[in-house]
Amino acid sequence: MSAKSSMNPGPTPDAPGLLPGDHAPPLWPHTLLAPGLAGAAVLSALAAPPLVGVGLALFAGAICIGSALTLARRVRRGERELHELDIRLLHSQKLAAIGELSSGIAHEINNPLAIITQEIDLARELYGQDACPAPEDLAEIKDCLDQVGKQVARCRQITHKLLNFARKMEPVLQEEALERVIEDMAVLVEREAAGRGVAIRRDYDQSLPPVRTDVPLLRQVILNLLTNALHATPEGGTITLATGRQNGRAVIEVRDTGCGIPPENLPKVFDPFFTTKDPGKGTGLGLSLSHGIVARLGGNLTAQSAVGQGSVFTVSLPL
Repeated sequence: MSAKSSMNPGPTPDAPGLLPGDHAPPLWPHTLLAPGLAGAAVLSALAAPPLVGVGLALFAGAICIGSALTLARRVRRGERELHELDIRLLHSQKLAAIGELSSGIAHEINNPLAIITQEIDLARELYGQDACPAPEDLAEIKDCLDQVGKQVARCRQITHKLLNFARKMEPVLQEEALERVIEDMAVLVEREAAGRGVAIRRDYDQSLPPVRTDVPLLRQVILNLLTNALHATPEGGTITLATGRQNGRAVIEVRDTGCGIPPENLPKVFDPFFTTKDPGKGTGLGLSLSHGIVARLGGNLTAQSAVGQGSVFTVSLPL
């Protein structure tokens, strides 16, 4: 080999294009992160000299930081849009609830008002222009006035229940035996139950300790449940009042052998103004009010029912 050829061997396979005498730097494998579709990362294995590799790494880092910032902005924008959507949905739900509540109030008040108007018109017709109506007309006028008085009392009852429903008084807790609270209310309906041919049975857990509760509020709940059970139970039926423990809590059960609640109505029994009773027989506020009271006492009120077999309302309270 000549001296010329040994001094200038030309490009080598390891260092293509290097000048004579240059030394090829070692090749480093580098991994480049580049943004792909939808912000995904694409991995590319490169073999490049160190300086070139460092430059590529810095470039890739800048791309990744930019992609991360863009993705973060999109996430924040999505969170804001979701929050605004939640607010609009909550507002719509509140409007729907107010609409249902207003409709129920109007229906409950309009029924007695219609009867009052009808009775007043009849009394005017009977009274006529005579200074002294006939005795039989006077008796009918008296019946009209009695009916007006009943409907006014019904309106007063509705507004009273609405006030109780809206009022959020803090419970006044004291220790009391559940059996005593239940018995205080049972004696109030026992006479009516006997007249209807309905038996009231007791199944109390004598080992149950007293509970800390608001006694007047709990009495109201028990009376509502007892009254509903009595109205749902036909002659020859039975209402059972029971106490016990379940999952470390005190439990009150009011069971009846009444007509039961259809499955499609069961989820709505605690809704304000929901009732399956005939018009004028109930306001549909008793169970809703009771549900709210039990929640304020730190407990739960649930319902189970089977058509033709009866219902069980369960009050669970902390011990």
